[in-house]
Order: sequence, then C-alpha cells, then structure tokens
Amino acid sequence: METWRIVATGSFVLGGLIMVLVGMAQARDRRHGTSADVWRAALIGLAVVAVVALLIAYWLPSVAAWGIVAATAIAVAFVTMMD
Repeated sequence: METWRIVATGSFVLGGLIMVLVGMAQARDRRHGTSADVWRAALIGLAVVAVVALLIAYWLPSVAAWGIVAATAIAVAFVTMMD
C-alpha cells in the first residue's frame, strides 16, 4: 500500500471519529432523545467512517481521497469552532 493512502486514511479516520462524537453529542442533546438514539448515531457514523476509510485505503484515486480528507478537516474545524 502506498504511503499517501496510509496517511490519508489515518487523517480521515481521526477526523471521522471526531465527527462521530459530535453526532453523538447532538443526538444526546435532541429533545426527547434516548440513549438508543445516541447508540444508533454512533453505529451509523462508525459504519460510514469505516466504509469511506476502506474506499480511501484501497480504491479511490488520490484526488478524490485527499478531497474527502480536506472536506472532513474543514467540517471538523467548522463544527468545533462554532458557538
């Protein structure tokens, strides 16, 4: 496996896990939300992160992979810095 794929996959997984945690927090803060909603958000988020990480690691071309990594980094920066 090429080095850029390992770096891109690791970067995406790091950002993806942060986004999963943000999604879980939003599910918890929702009105009439239960703990099952938080677990559902976690499982769906982790499944999406796992599928996209596998796509980056094995199939996507470099431009698409780095585009996804950049979009994830921008989303993490936006979500964590907003009021």
